[in-house]
Amino acid sequence: MPVPDDAAGLREELVELRRSLHREPELGLDLPRTQEKILAALDGLPLEITTGKALTSVTAVLRGEGRPGGPRPAVLLRADMDALPVQEETGLDYGSRIPGRMHACGHDLHVAGLVGAAKLLAARRAELPGDIVLMFQPGEEGDGGAQLMIEEGVLDAAGERVAAAYALHVFSTGLPRGTAFTRPGTILSAADEAEVTIRGRGGHGSMPHLARDPVPALGEMITALQAMVTRDLDAFDPAVVTVGSVHAGTAANVIPETATLKATIRSFSEDAHRKVRAGFERVVHGIAAAHGVTVDLDYREQYPVTVNTPGEAEFALGTARDVFGDDRVFESPRPVAGSEDFSFVLQRVPGAFVFLGACPPGRDPATAPMNHSPLAAYDDAVLPGAAALLTELAARRLATA
Repeated sequence: MPVPDDAAGLREELVELRRSLHREPELGLDLPRTQEKILAALDGLPLEITTGKALTSVTAVLRGEGRPGGPRPAVLLRADMDALPVQEETGLDYGSRIPGRMHACGHDLHVAGLVGAAKLLAARRAELPGDIVLMFQPGEEGDGGAQLMIEEGVLDAAGERVAAAYALHVFSTGLPRGTAFTRPGTILSAADEAEVTIRGRGGHGSMPHLARDPVPALGEMITALQAMVTRDLDAFDPAVVTVGSVHAGTAANVIPETATLKATIRSFSEDAHRKVRAGFERVVHGIAAAHGVTVDLDYREQYPVTVNTPGEAEFALGTARDVFGDDRVFESPRPVAGSEDFSFVLQRVPGAFVFLGACPPGRDPATAPMNHSPLAAYDDAVLPGAAALLTELAARRLATA
């Protein structure tokens, strides 16, 4: 039976698993209930399963039997597992039961899709000319779980370094349900965070000349950082600097001792990544000096640029067209400004990251609440397609390895 037909037969159990995960979201690197549900869903399959030491990950290896002798290639499929510290407001009957936590980014669908792929691939074990590594990863939302799993050996879990790696991510907005896209080269931006503490000398608001006011320096930094981006970087290799948090003072007539800003920085190439950091540091230190204040800068590089291997991206597009149809798959003309720690995997092995539309019926993809929103909702109907796509990516790639 064709893979999509078999996947359709799994729909009910995949929906049940996804909704169970959605009701009990967990955060960060420690996801014991999520891990428990994944292990239960995989129980009975011919898998070699290990769990993480530094995090509650699950790594499962399926040994194919289609090539009894010679080299054994391996392919990796990844799903992230963690939720977000968001209070759910969807009103769904399977909504989060844990206050302040929500699967607002669709990782519950990713897990269910990969479990479905495990079942489909296990049923085809006799035909597989190599091995499949299933990577269930905690801590994608800022905790670098992929890097920790790499350090614990996930890329070599089958005994040899995997020949390729694939992951997919659902969108609650922007795409019609069941529509997929990716692109060769950069698919997602790098993500950095910066916290700037400006240290002046406090005083009375009526006599600023006796103080060293950090607030004007903070204001100049915000505008100068925007100018820096437009003047230091190539318009065709851009970066984004967003100051999302600003704090200074307690009263109108008090000049504070300190002022702070926090920013997220996105870039789409290693060259732009290097330039925007250098420019950021130059701006905040230069303005601080001009105002006679000092500055403490904590600049943290979080996730690197996610770069699809060109050949693997073309392969993923072709496979997706066979699964979903030519009219539901396209090559994106530009990257997405979000970031992913699957980037750490793609720094080490060839592969591709694919997006899948999961906007529910009755919502306009152009205006539906986006990923990370407390109103974000996803259509369970995409789960069989997600499982089928992951299955075909792994099986077809093994056949050519």
